Formats: sequence, structure tokens, C-alpha cells
Amino acid sequence: MDCRIVVDTNVLVGAALNAADGDNREVLRRCFRQLAQPLIGAALFHEYEDLFDRPEPLARSPLSSEERQGLFAAFLSVCEWVKVYYLWRPNLPDEGHNHIVELAIAGGADAIVTKNTRESRGGELRFPHLRILTPSEFIQAC
Repeated sequence: MDCRIVVDTNVLVGAALNAADGDNREVLRRCFRQLAQPLIGAALFHEYEDLFDRPEPLARSPLSSEERQGLFAAFLSVCEWVKVYYLWRPNLPDEGHNHIVELAIAGGADAIVTKNTRESRGGELRFPHLRILTPSEFIQAC
């Protein structure tokens, strides 16, 4: 494994929604090929699960419901479960994204891969080793 990463929900859902958005899908391909180790914890699992259970926004997906569930199950099968013992709160302006930083720190992640880097940057605490990357930046870096 080259990179330990936390894949934000918007990247996973983006891969299921848009066949033309190759960067999101390439992030998942690298996870499936074991070129990157995705990390998951309880809060992120529930966030993924909630989005994959809702009819919207995935109703626009070119994948059928069964294919989306298969993608989700396949992705979960390559994730490493990380138990978060320490909460770094408040850190980010958007409380809903603190759990992603906490997971990344607990799992020794190299990067958080997200389409919305603004939500994951700007926290009160600094973690110099943790990069916040868009999918295209991740593809170039790892």
C-alpha cells in the first residue's frame, strides 16, 4: 500500500453518479488495486450507508440499485476499519466534517480525498502530515 486515505462521501457518491467523472472512479480503482488503503470508521460508515440508502441523489446514477449496492459492498471490502478513541473537536468550522479528520488522524492517513477541500481545511488544529486533496490531486500525488 502506498497511501492511507480517507475517502470523503462526495467522492464515493460521485463515482456512483457520474460515469464521465473519471477522477472519482480512479480513486476507487486505486483502492481496489491496493495502491491506496481506504480507512473507515463508524461515523463515516454510517454517512456512506445513509447516502446509499436514500433514493436521492443516487436516482440520477447510471448504475442500477443493485449495482450501486455492489459498488458500496466492494468498496467496504477493501477498507480498513479504524476505531477512533480521541475526538479532536471543535476543529473544523463545519462540525459535520470533524469525524473525517479524527478518522484520518486515528488511522495514520496520509490524505483526505474530497471534492470539497474548503470544508476540510481551516481548522483550529493543524496536522502537517495530513494532506487534503481533490481526487485529481490525489491521482497525481499517489
